Amino acid sequence: MEEFTGGDVYKKEFNPQAYLEYFKFGSHTLGDESVTYYLECLCKTFASGSVKGETLIDVGSGPTIYQLMSACESFETIIASDYLDQNLREIEKWWKNEPGAFDWSPVGIYVCELEGKRTKWPEKEAKLRRTIQQVLKCDVNQQNPMAPLRLPLVDCVLSTECLEAACKDQASYRAALSNISSLLKPGGHLVLSGVLETTFYMVGSRKFSSLFLTEDFLKEALPASGFTIVQFQKKSRDDKVMLDLCDLTEFYFIVAQKGKEA
Repeated sequence: MEEFTGGDVYKKEFNPQAYLEYFKFGSHTLGDESVTYYLECLCKTFASGSVKGETLIDVGSGPTIYQLMSACESFETIIASDYLDQNLREIEKWWKNEPGAFDWSPVGIYVCELEGKRTKWPEKEAKLRRTIQQVLKCDVNQQNPMAPLRLPLVDCVLSTECLEAACKDQASYRAALSNISSLLKPGGHLVLSGVLETTFYMVGSRKFSSLFLTEDFLKEALPASGFTIVQFQKKSRDDKVMLDLCDLTEFYFIVAQKGKEA
């Protein structure tokens, strides 16, 4: 078994620009497939009005903001966060509209199409920039992922393809669920998405490990961490020619609710 790529490896070797290649629509089959699936699920979830509130924390944003495009219609404040300084810098470049920021326009136009507002990407882009209030450091393997800050409890925690990359085994995954649950108000929602039965993914020429997750494990671990699963859906990958980039078999999307205190 190959050695787990922990935080120190990510700090030294994770290249945000190489990772963002997955998000250039029309140039990457596997990237298109994953991004469109997540976007469709997120659009339905937030458009339904079932998950909304004042504040959402995106845990493990990576260098990306696509996952927040529908959320900005349902939350007044969004906090983006990541473990890596280089990823936070990429988000900040887009947030502050700096030269060299990644062009999210093709993805944003797709989201606006999903929402029935094809010509409204400039407006949504501006709204998302306003709604993102902070870009913070986080570590899901810490009891308080936002330490040293201690934030007020929020209405929603969103996390996409983060925990399986950050956790080396099932025990640490369970701990991470508990850690991010501590950020949520009782009755708040966790919106979790990622990949099943995966052992690795490539970022440029560098291989990074992924914790092998199954549907059965997730359906056991979430309730054990105090969550009620509201929605669990998955989608088999269509593309079978890019297994050298990532050996996932399925994508998953989960909406879960934190138990309400008596």
